[in-house]
Amino acid sequence: MSDYFTIVFRTLFFYLLILVIFRLMGKREIGELSILDLVVFIMIGEMAVVSIEKVHSPLFHTILPMVLLMLVQVSLALLSLKSKKFRDMVDGRPSIIINRGKIDEHAMRKQRYNFDDLMTQLREKDIRSIANVEFAILESSGSLSVIEKLKSSKEDGKQGDITIPLILDGNIEEENLKRINKTNLWLRQELKKKGYRDVKKISFCSYENGKFFIDLQDEY
Repeated sequence: MSDYFTIVFRTLFFYLLILVIFRLMGKREIGELSILDLVVFIMIGEMAVVSIEKVHSPLFHTILPMVLLMLVQVSLALLSLKSKKFRDMVDGRPSIIINRGKIDEHAMRKQRYNFDDLMTQLREKDIRSIANVEFAILESSGSLSVIEKLKSSKEDGKQGDITIPLILDGNIEEENLKRINKTNLWLRQELKKKGYRDVKKISFCSYENGKFFIDLQDEY
């Protein structure tokens, strides 16, 4: 009888403990979990299950590694905020699968993403034809973001545009510059014209339809 009581107690205890741990680790939607998040969540869940089954093992032997994993995860999350390279290494980078209405097969092969995956995710967004898609971006979370062609664009043949991040956390995105056929020198010259001489002070800079959006670090 005492074992049943222990199982009930441990189940409720770890339920509350995991809620607290996940709350401290920050809010994230299930579809936005990084690989690190997923690994930590699985490990914590497995530890809780094992501890509930082994009713005679000390609770501290399970609580300690769970809290340790939480601290490691929070530390890595803070590191990813400060380091773009680390964030890209862990989370990966978004890939443009459809660019201005044209499918990029090279990007699909690089991400091991096939046409069945593409069509499935388009149908989930109620898009019947690829011809209606201007841009499709495979996010680092695995979800597909879709920008449809505007009605006016379909009629007059004009192409829309997409927001291209050129600077993130003070670092110039060379690959994105290549996508718009621009150079590092061009970007720096354009920024100087607008009064921005130090790239490191820019937290975010995007380019869309010939216009810049610039946000400085720690500017509110």
